[in-house]
This record gives sequence, structure tokens and C-alpha cells, in this order.
Amino acid sequence: MTTPWEKAAIAGIGQTEFSQKSGRSELRLASEAILAALDDAGLTADGVDGLCTFDLDSNDPATVAVTLGLPAVTHFWASGYGGGGGCATIMSAAMAVITGAADVVVAYRAMNERSGRRYGQARAGSAVPPRAAFATPYGIHTAAQGFALNAARYMHDFGVTNADLAPVAVANRRHAANNPAARFYGRPITTADHQASRWIVEPVLRLLDCCLESDGAVAIVVTSTERARDLAHPPVPITAAAQGLATPVMRNYYVPDITEAAETGVAARKLWAAAGLTPADVQTAVLYDHFTPLVLTQLEALGFCPRGEAKDFVADGAIEIGGRLPVNTHGGLMGEAYIHGMNGIAEAVRQIRGTAINQVAGVEHVLVTSGPGVPTSALIVGRA
Repeated sequence: MTTPWEKAAIAGIGQTEFSQKSGRSELRLASEAILAALDDAGLTADGVDGLCTFDLDSNDPATVAVTLGLPAVTHFWASGYGGGGGCATIMSAAMAVITGAADVVVAYRAMNERSGRRYGQARAGSAVPPRAAFATPYGIHTAAQGFALNAARYMHDFGVTNADLAPVAVANRRHAANNPAARFYGRPITTADHQASRWIVEPVLRLLDCCLESDGAVAIVVTSTERARDLAHPPVPITAAAQGLATPVMRNYYVPDITEAAETGVAARKLWAAAGLTPADVQTAVLYDHFTPLVLTQLEALGFCPRGEAKDFVADGAIEIGGRLPVNTHGGLMGEAYIHGMNGIAEAVRQIRGTAINQVAGVEHVLVTSGPGVPTSALIVGRA
């Protein structure tokens, strides 16, 4: 082992189908995904003593523990900040395993985000938090509207057009088209399709620049690397994990430079140092793609290309299979499903196992990010 993090590993992954209408409760979705992940690992529920999820998940650890009949839970935790919490759930699970706080921890996220509470819609509220007082009254109500402001400035400063964003959407959909689990299985798009899609926030985001709204659940089993060696699959050690808090609220406009993914940069510096790696050591990445411009700013903040040059980096198939850095080989949040990025962590595990539908050759390390534009988290997984 070369890093302290590698004492913990992912031993199992599980998910439900991804749909627009699951037809069942979020608690049932969570339970199905958790049991599938445990079965994948070769474990049973009575051995689970840790649960990690999101504070937005309707299934708190206590409810899940009772539902699954867990006899004794010694670590339970919920991440804040929405999509920024995905990798943080694995980080918390790994820390619990490494410190001995728990032996087998399951991280999970379940949501009926399409058929239930739709994040992409505006809602009337009785109060506006202070940070939103200069935005909400002027029509900034949805994530697309909010993130588009930052992206518009970035695009202005670096000469990026909406057409420059098309390679991100095209790559995601091309990967999803090969993935039977993806919502857009068998449905690739072209640059012309992207440019013909309707505006959501002109002149920044078209429909095909935006992620899905999905129903479904994903669960990840974390245990010690030593124990995982005796389970159903070879362990996928956690090389490093990190969080980044540079903008303490989502879509913070009150910073010197709103064009950079500052929180991703904070996490990246910690992550590369902890892993003892550089961007050149990563063969494929899963980048949180709720909106296409945020993929560009992440590539820059993570060090894959200099500031302002991401539009050139993604051009000509560079982030597709066979390119210099295949990104979101499962289809991403745009092509597979939006489960707050947990499905991207499962894809990273498949890439290390060598079982991904769009398998990248010679994968040794996979980088995963969660939630740029909010307090974020990231991790690197590798081979045992």
C-alpha cells in the first residue's frame, strides 16, 4: 500500500434500473440497491455496521437499518451539499473502516427525482436565504439558471461558444448508447442534434447541455482491503479522497473569480498530494456533468489542461473511448442517470474490475468528482 487510504476498498456495487417512474418508494429503491451491492460483494446485511448517505436522501440511516434488520450500526453519516456529497460518502465510509469505527459500510443514494420531487423546477418559498437575496428576486430559481451565470462569464472571458460544449454532450450520449443500463441506451446524438436542441438558458445551456432527472438508487460497499481480498471480487482500493470548500454556498457569485471551479481546485490539490499522482497517471475520469460547461471548468481545475483551454481539450473525440482521457464512460448524468453522481462511482469500480461496457484499456486509476459549483468531493480508485 502506498497511501493510508488504500487500507479501505470498494468490495461491492449495486443499483436499481434507472427510469422516469420507478413505481415504488425511495426506501424500497434504497433497499434494493443495498442488497444488490451486498450480494455483489458476497456479504449479507447482518454484517453491515456502517451507513453513509446524503442529507437530502429521504432514507435516513436509522430507517434503512431497521428496514434491512441491521443488528448493530456503529457509524452513520449524511453528506450535505447535494451533488457535492457523492464522493464524500465514500470518503466517510473509508475513514470509518480505516479507523476501526466500522467494518462494513454501505454508501447509498435513492431518489424519485423525476416522478417525485423534481430538482429542475422552480418552487415558491416563504423565505429567501441571505445568499440568494440578490439573485432569486431577479429570476434565478433553478440550478440551470444559477450555474448558467457563472458559465456565461467563463464563456465570455475565454471565447467559448455553446457549440464548443457539444463534444461533452456528444461523448456522454455516445457512451450511453452502448450501455443497456442507461436511459439513453441506443440513442447517440451528433453535434447537429446538440445545436438544434432548444434553449434552456440562452446563450449558455441548450436542452442537451443539461443532465437527466431520474428515478433509481445506487449503493457501494466499503470494507478493509484485506477483508475484501476474500470476497466475491478483487478489491478496488481507494487511493485517495478529498473534499473542497472554497465557495460555502451553491453558485456563489460573491467571489473574485466566478469563472473557475474553485472548490474542485481545492479538492484536487489535496487529492493529488494524498495519492502521490498527477493527471498523467489517470486513464479515465468520471466528471460530474450536471451541465456541460462545468465539465470544462473541472478539467482545468483538476490540472488536465490550462485555464481557458478545456474547449480545445475536449474537441475531436478527446474525451471519448480511444481519446486521450475518456470521460463518463457510462454516459454520465446526461446519458445514464442522475443519481447525484453515485452511479459514476459504480462505473469507476467497473473500469478497475475490467467489466465496464465501454472499457478503457490498461486502467490503473480512475478519478471521480462530485458537484462542481458547490462544496465538492473527489476520489481516486485503483488496482489492488
